[in-house]
Amino acid sequence: MTRAQATFEVKTWEETPYDPVEGAPKLTRARVTKVFHGDLEGEGTVEYLMLYREDGSASFVGLERVVGRLGGRAGSFVLQHSGTFEAGAAKTTWSVVPGSGTGSLRGLRGQGGFGSGHAQSYAMTLEYDFA
Repeated sequence: MTRAQATFEVKTWEETPYDPVEGAPKLTRARVTKVFHGDLEGEGTVEYLMLYREDGSASFVGLERVVGRLGGRAGSFVLQHSGTFEAGAAKTTWSVVPGSGTGSLRGLRGQGGFGSGHAQSYAMTLEYDFA
C-alpha cells in the first residue's frame, strides 16, 4: 500500500437540524466542501449526518466525493466517514467505497483518517492501492 499525506481546509460548512424531539440528542445534516493539498490534490464535498449530545460531544457519519489527483492519477472517488467529536477534537476514520473510483483512480481502495481540534488546516492520511 502507498501512504498519501495531505492537508485540507474547510471551504464551506452548511449545517441544518432535522427531526427535532424535545429532550433527545440534536440531529443535523451538514454539507461541507474541502480543498486538499499534498499527495492528494483536489476538492471534496461531504454530506454528514451528526448527533450532538448534551455534553457537547458528537458522533457522525458521511459520504464524500473527492475530485482531483492522488499519486499522479486523476479522477474521483468516494470516502465513507465515521467519527466522533469529544473534548474539542474530531477523530475520523474513512475508507474508499469499493467501485467508486473514476478515471485513472478506477479500482482505488484504501483507508485513513485524521484527528484534530479546530484549525485552519488539517493533516490527513490515506493508505491506498489499486485492485
